[in-house]
Amino acid sequence: MTQKHITDNLDILMGVLPPEIANAVKRVDNSDNLIEIILDQGRVPTARFFNSEVKLLDREVTVQDISAVVKQLGDFDADNRAGLERTLHRISAIRNRHNHIVGLTCRVGRAVYGTIDIIQDLIESGKSLLLLGKPGVGKTTMLREAARMLAESRRVVIVDTSNEIGGDGDVPHPAVGQARRMQVPKPSLQHEVMIEAVENHNPEVIVIDEIGRELEAQAARTIAERGVQLIGTAHGRTLENLLLNPTLSDLVGGIESVTLSDEEARRRGTQKTVLERRSPPTFDILIELVDRDRVAIHPDVAAAVDALVRGYPEPVQVRYHREDGSIATEMQAPPPPAAGSLSSRPGKRGGDFGQPMSGQGYRRQDTSGAYISVDNRRGQDTEGSIEKIKPNQPIRIYPYGVARNRLTQAAKRLSVPVVVVRDIADAQALITLRAYYRNRQATILNAEDRGMPVYVLRSNTVAQMEQFLADIFNLDDNDESNPMMDATVQQTQAAIEAVLNGERFVDLPPAAPTIRRVQHELAKQNQLVSQSYGKEPHRRVRIFRE
Repeated sequence: MTQKHITDNLDILMGVLPPEIANAVKRVDNSDNLIEIILDQGRVPTARFFNSEVKLLDREVTVQDISAVVKQLGDFDADNRAGLERTLHRISAIRNRHNHIVGLTCRVGRAVYGTIDIIQDLIESGKSLLLLGKPGVGKTTMLREAARMLAESRRVVIVDTSNEIGGDGDVPHPAVGQARRMQVPKPSLQHEVMIEAVENHNPEVIVIDEIGRELEAQAARTIAERGVQLIGTAHGRTLENLLLNPTLSDLVGGIESVTLSDEEARRRGTQKTVLERRSPPTFDILIELVDRDRVAIHPDVAAAVDALVRGYPEPVQVRYHREDGSIATEMQAPPPPAAGSLSSRPGKRGGDFGQPMSGQGYRRQDTSGAYISVDNRRGQDTEGSIEKIKPNQPIRIYPYGVARNRLTQAAKRLSVPVVVVRDIADAQALITLRAYYRNRQATILNAEDRGMPVYVLRSNTVAQMEQFLADIFNLDDNDESNPMMDATVQQTQAAIEAVLNGERFVDLPPAAPTIRRVQHELAKQNQLVSQSYGKEPHRRVRIFRE
């Protein structure tokens, strides 16, 4: 177990604050957990701790209080940040529309020696590593300690945009050890300094805090491709947050919509449009900082992203400090996807429809490819579910984005008992179109939450609806229980006999696709030719001799 040693130079920060406010901070007597002190004009000063926020005084902060602090600081940079020389503290300014400072955030900077023992093996592996976490969780502290440790045996260059890693002034803080530090004139030039560090100073490791712009993400990829280990931080909570961030998604490979060929889509059992990882990730390892003593690790970012976009997130490795200071490691199953999250977007997954999908039941695609069924009952057969409906019992269907008149017409042509309802509360199933399902409309999400089966049509045509109804009512071509089958066979046989007796051709009445298939098969059995012509819903079969 590594013994932690903390250096915070808190007395120097207290020295620039108004004495009344500084004394109030000392009276709270919780300096080890102090994160920042907030001074906003016209509001009471407050101190933010790791798990709480405390009002320091009853009076409001005045212009004079803010001016007294600003006079003791150096110039504020383009990112409205200033520091105290030879310390790690950071003071950030809030300005009004006239560029006058009306608020200050005094962030406490600490050097915590031994804080990376929980991930030391990953840092020493030589792989590029990204620390991801919300503000104030300790990303920069861990980054600083990683630079100090690696600098004992390797050439390390820190690209310090806001002097937050190495402190203010030209001489870096002792907390970075032997690592060299390059300062950045303006935040917008951070990506250029990153490239300059690689080209001019022959580093083995580049350390950078707060990758937040697209150009910086591109520079990070360039560095990683040159064989340099890159250790950086970014704001976010999880890998999925990063993937959905259009600016930073490239750090973990990014995602893009890919259109598959018909053959590949059939092989995968998916729709033709799926999500896939765009390129190799810039960082090999991703570490989510849950809190100061707990991290979640994705040791193979490429594999984690591939699994996530297919809808089957991989378990993550969780490490945390026990009460005695030792480190515990365990594998944690991924949480169920929230509605609208990346792993709950079925219309763009690359997974198989026949597999369980993140607790959302199962999916199946009918053999003709006409529609997709998304069963959300989660294994619960209820009396109102479609599987429990008795023969000739009506099914109540709620069409969302589907033409009601066409659905009614399809039901009449197949002679099946369908009730098209106008209130989803009265429905046993919901039918919609692919575009609506992909966008995860609220009505569809509500139906899924209620455990209602959802059927997704490829297009808003009568033929698609007939195929859907034929499937849920089990209207098999060879099913003798189908009330329409006897009439169809008799009618077709009469047409066949007429052609055999000398008629040039016979046109059968318009029929559904399932009926037309029977008519074609009967004609073939009698060595006659049959052909479908016309447009839905008036498409019919003509029988004739060759």
